[in-house]
Parts: sequence; C-alpha cells; structure tokens
Amino acid sequence: TQLGSEVEVHKLWNRRQSTKFNGVSYIVQRGAEAVYSEAGQAQIKTLIEFYLENARIVREQLEAIGISVYGGVNAPYVWVKTPNGLSSWDFFDKLLQTCNVVGTPGSGFGAAGEGYFRISAFNSRENVNTAMQRITDTFKS
Repeated sequence: TQLGSEVEVHKLWNRRQSTKFNGVSYIVQRGAEAVYSEAGQAQIKTLIEFYLENARIVREQLEAIGISVYGGVNAPYVWVKTPNGLSSWDFFDKLLQTCNVVGTPGSGFGAAGEGYFRISAFNSRENVNTAMQRITDTFKS
C-alpha cells in the first residue's frame, strides 16, 4: 500500500471490481430514461408494430399452406405445429437444409415442446418475406 504495508491482491482486486461495477452504467441509465420520454414511447410503439406485422406475415403464410400455428398476435413469436409428424429437430434440420432458415426446436423448451417449433419475428421485413417464401415453396401441398 501507500504506507508500505502488505495486502492481499485478491482483496484489493475485489474492492476495485465491486466499486467499478457497482450499479448500472451511466449510458444504460440514460437509455432507460429515454424509453419513458415521448419520443422513446413513439419509437417503441413503431418497433412493436413492425415486429408484430412480421409475426402476422409468418402466421398467415404458414396457415395458408395448412400448417397449424399459435401465437404471434401479442408477441413476436409464432409457434408452429411441426408438419407431417416431424420431430422438432427433424423440422429444424429440414428448414436448415432445404430453406436455409433457422428457428428454435420446441423440445428445447422441455418435453411438452416436442412436435413444435418457434419462429421469431425479430428480423427485417425482407428476411421474413424471404424465409416465408422458402418455407411455403417447400411445404405447400
């Protein structure tokens, strides 16, 4: 130390880290504050509408080819009942290999998720339209 006494480095390092990372950083605080401003609320509303529109596109495109879907109305995720009795992972593989599209196998959410697949609407409109075109071309009757 400054006075010449010995101290454990671990204790000093722990003190430094605890002090340095105590609390939320300034930029994160300002970002959180901005969310509650009028402009922030308008931007959030626009983003929510955009992603829910993506979810609507996914839902309607899949329903149009006879695939059962759930959700995507008040949340940006669409749950798909895997077609033709495919397992969650077999459907994942089919989408990846045939359509170059990825999502989340339902079995990743536990045993009750088997036979389902989650598609996220968090993407650009162009990517959503491309993915839906590839999927509908592959699975339409």
